[in-house]
Amino acid sequence: MQALCSLRRWLRGLEPQVRERLERSPLARFQPWLEQRALFRFQRQPLARGVAAGMFCGLIPGPLQIPGTLLVCAWLRGNIVAGGVATFYTNPLTTVPLYALAFYLGALVMPGEQSLPAWHSMAPGGDFSVQALATWIQALGTPLLVGLPTLAAVMAVLGYAAVQLLWLTPALQRKRRWARCR
Repeated sequence: MQALCSLRRWLRGLEPQVRERLERSPLARFQPWLEQRALFRFQRQPLARGVAAGMFCGLIPGPLQIPGTLLVCAWLRGNIVAGGVATFYTNPLTTVPLYALAFYLGALVMPGEQSLPAWHSMAPGGDFSVQALATWIQALGTPLLVGLPTLAAVMAVLGYAAVQLLWLTPALQRKRRWARCR
């Protein structure tokens, strides 16, 4: 509880620092547009939308994650910083399990029997290489193409709900304590 309140205070304290740095950057001339879009506001709704955008765009392959997140945050009026940080749930350690989960989700949604191709059939000797990973991802095919956007949407909804819940928990607990004291 105390940690959530501290996190909220810390996030609110970031806003003046970001605004100050923005005024001294080349983006200063775009500040009215950025302000209108709430791209640097550390409040509940922009943070939740930014995290949702980051979670959705985190499954975009390669270096397009951050630019995609910036565009989606501008469209949804979400916090860019939260969106950028939220994309880091995908990294070299989590990409393969997330893609396998997306495959199974796509296979669940699609009709017919779908099976995950074995790793050892793509990599001779079971050794890891970028070429073997690319071949394995290509072998995943249509279930992966269906599963990635589905998993991204699920992750975005979960991220949005988590921020809303974490942000409102201290306020709801204060309200309950106040009601009990009366």
